[in-house]
Amino acid sequence: MVLISTTNEDDSANLAPMSSAFWLGWRAVLGLGVRSKTAQNLMRTREGVLNLPSDALAPAVDRLALTTGSDPVPVGKQERGYFHVADKFARAGFTAVASETVGPPRVGECPVAMEVVVEAVHPVGDDGGVVAFEVRVQRVFVHESIRLAGSDDRIDPDAWRPLIMSFQKFYGLGSQVCSSTLSRIPERLYRGADIDRARRV
Repeated sequence: MVLISTTNEDDSANLAPMSSAFWLGWRAVLGLGVRSKTAQNLMRTREGVLNLPSDALAPAVDRLALTTGSDPVPVGKQERGYFHVADKFARAGFTAVASETVGPPRVGECPVAMEVVVEAVHPVGDDGGVVAFEVRVQRVFVHESIRLAGSDDRIDPDAWRPLIMSFQKFYGLGSQVCSSTLSRIPERLYRGADIDRARRV
């Protein structure tokens, strides 16, 4: 699960849960419907924050279900039971924390937050209803509770329990099934040009 915070036209913050995301280095690809408020905000402002909730935050994330920042609510969303909420941070019980490089706030309760800028927008399919946003990470914020002891650039996978959505239901992680040879590679060896760009911002 990802909670995407963006900025509305009136400079208020929008917050939306989504589950169609994957990462490649310091880039992410986000799949969104073009008529969503989040997609419209990303296209207009070209920036946002990707907040990663832990499995303990599932009830708060669920309070955002069937809410939209769009007013009036689009007909298609009305038919599915959506309703307008202006302050989604308050509805979920989250704390808005000022970002360093983008306008939208971070979610203070999320163990991981990434400030991003939009690098490209790719249409998906033939009907024009879905787009894939390619975003570049500029800042990463991680709660100390999930950092790997003795490291300044690694997450402790035994401490990090991300919230996962599978077929519209919430799940967490189970225990590690076996050790991984790839986990022995130092994180610094994966660093590319995007990290240098982020340091200059």
